[in-house]
Amino acid sequence: MALIAVGGFQHETNTFAPTRADYRAFEAGGGWPGAQFGAAIAPAVEGANIPAAGALESLHALGHRTVGLAWAAASPSAQVTRDAFERIAGAIVRRLAEAGPVDAVYLDLHGAMVAEHFDDGEGELLARVRKIVGDRTPIVASLDLHANVTRAMIDLADGLVAYRTYPHIDMAETGQRAAQLLDATLKRGRPMAKAWKTLNFLTGIPSQCSFIEPCKGLYQSLGRIEQQHGLWLSFTPGFPMADFAECGMAVFGYAADEAKARAAVARLAGEVADAEKDFALELYSPEDAVRRAMQRGEPGAPVVLADTQDNPGAGGNGDTTGLLAAMIRLRPEDAVLGMLIDPPSARAAHAVGRGKTARFALGEISGVPGHVPLAGEFTVEALGDGNFTGTGLFYRGFHLKLGPMALLRSREAPGVRVVLASKKCQTADQEMFRHLGLDPRTQRLVALKSSVHFRADFQPMAKEVLVVRAPGPALADPADFPWTRLRHGMRLGPLGPAFKGA
Repeated sequence: MALIAVGGFQHETNTFAPTRADYRAFEAGGGWPGAQFGAAIAPAVEGANIPAAGALESLHALGHRTVGLAWAAASPSAQVTRDAFERIAGAIVRRLAEAGPVDAVYLDLHGAMVAEHFDDGEGELLARVRKIVGDRTPIVASLDLHANVTRAMIDLADGLVAYRTYPHIDMAETGQRAAQLLDATLKRGRPMAKAWKTLNFLTGIPSQCSFIEPCKGLYQSLGRIEQQHGLWLSFTPGFPMADFAECGMAVFGYAADEAKARAAVARLAGEVADAEKDFALELYSPEDAVRRAMQRGEPGAPVVLADTQDNPGAGGNGDTTGLLAAMIRLRPEDAVLGMLIDPPSARAAHAVGRGKTARFALGEISGVPGHVPLAGEFTVEALGDGNFTGTGLFYRGFHLKLGPMALLRSREAPGVRVVLASKKCQTADQEMFRHLGLDPRTQRLVALKSSVHFRADFQPMAKEVLVVRAPGPALADPADFPWTRLRHGMRLGPLGPAFKGA
């Protein structure tokens, strides 16, 4: 039986986003549990689809004891503030030092954190943890599929294990796999051999979905290679919104035999490189997407529109109205957009009252240049307190607290409704509509502030899914970002132009 320290620090950083993640963002959690410390970590994550929950369950089942450090997560945004990073990383390191000698460390990390003062947030945290425990104590971390895996992360950790699904329906399972790698490392008495290879192109996150090709086939191949070679293997397509030199895709693996690790990583990396052209994905304008949905959508089989560039799960604030404005202009029937994150309008709807009509100025709070709130008359159809439990595969078991919510119907386009919420969270669960009495399956058009996670709960009912290029900071095509610090030669899209410096 070993004593294993458990902590976590989750943030996905879009360096082009408008809002930074301060300490209050980690206290709020953004749909995840708020910041937790010590013994409070385990009950806070228990039962949720969270890596730490799976790791704790597995470590205890394997007979190990655990000691909680600190665990915190926040919605994706721009850089983590210096204050937030130092408070959370400081709590992890301080509690680790206070715990005395431990046999190993498990960390629940994202892998794409950029702080105001460190490009590689996870690398810096791992360096501080390594300094406390020394070179002989194993450190294993679970990572998000969108990790930008750096040289420091590979060098400082004895094991990294990433999600294999996007939507991320295997988060707890990934924590379990990380725990199993940690247990195997402890039994072995020395670190596993490791191998790591990066790739030289970026791809937008909508095309990283494991429900569609090429990632569907690549992750199936990963599983086969892992079984054949008997190792732990990961592929991270990266988070192509972080402007620093090590942003990008990676394949990495751990095995008892170095040759096996190298061979498996080389084989999978070669398959990813061969699939480069297949990562290209068609993007629709708001108007074209709405028109197609009007032609093809029907109750029971709606056309689902992904408002990907304003995805709160990729650094957007969920408050742009470009797609909603197109819906109102084109006047589809049985159409709904959710969720527009607009606390003032949600509060105003509660003040107006159910069944009443008033003038609202919706969204555009974060100030995307050239955009102003969408003004018009709306009828308040339903109100909610925003407290409910997710039921879809991604948010299942999450106790969501989204603040005052409202369902509004446009007077100008009576077939169009919009769901308002007060706390930033991407729209990836049907309960976000049902909480307000609207079953999204009854609609012909369902527009969602999400890039891919929505597919876990919405794709099974959808006639088709269209990815929409509407205003927002989470650009679907990496070539559209004003990069300044990528490594020289990185292609800005599948078979796209290479970065040659700002």
